[in-house]
Amino acid sequence: MNKIKITVFKWAGSWGPLTIKIPCGECALTESIIRDAMTNELAHIPLELDEREWLSEWWTPLKKGGWHAPIIMVEDDIISQGMALNRGLFTQAVIEHHSRHTKISGNHLFGKKDCTYCARAKDYLDQQGIPYQYHDVIKNSHSLYEMLARIKPIIGPKTPVTVPQVWINGEYIGGADQLINIVDEPIKPNCDRV
Repeated sequence: MNKIKITVFKWAGSWGPLTIKIPCGECALTESIIRDAMTNELAHIPLELDEREWLSEWWTPLKKGGWHAPIIMVEDDIISQGMALNRGLFTQAVIEHHSRHTKISGNHLFGKKDCTYCARAKDYLDQQGIPYQYHDVIKNSHSLYEMLARIKPIIGPKTPVTVPQVWINGEYIGGADQLINIVDEPIKPNCDRV
């Protein structure tokens, strides 16, 4: 996959007789947030950071609806403007973009602790000797954002998302109920689930 382009328009630059050389505090804070997120929770995603001076190019983000620096874009989508960046919003936007443009491979189970269906799905896979990567969507926001980005195009925007969500050999299976078709195990009813 090509690198995902992150563009930041900072409150700096020149336009007519006006020149600003030092970006605003929120712009500097936003840049630090982006760089730290790129180093940590987004380290495995190929990213390109493009820093621009808003005053020198104000018309460029304006075409996309961006009018107040700092303006942060993930590819062509403005995700924040006019205030210090919300790290979770930025991380989610990058992970969603990456997930939409890369196919999942291998075996994955997205779930949460204390979920009987998640435990059942793990048991099914373990009993059949199917190796899988487990993603806790409560403890790891990256897992949650990835699961939502991958599942919503499949189930639709109005269908509620439940766990577990399972992929086998890169193909979407569904939840524990659908997994039994793969592992051939009987389902025991769960009276706690509506």
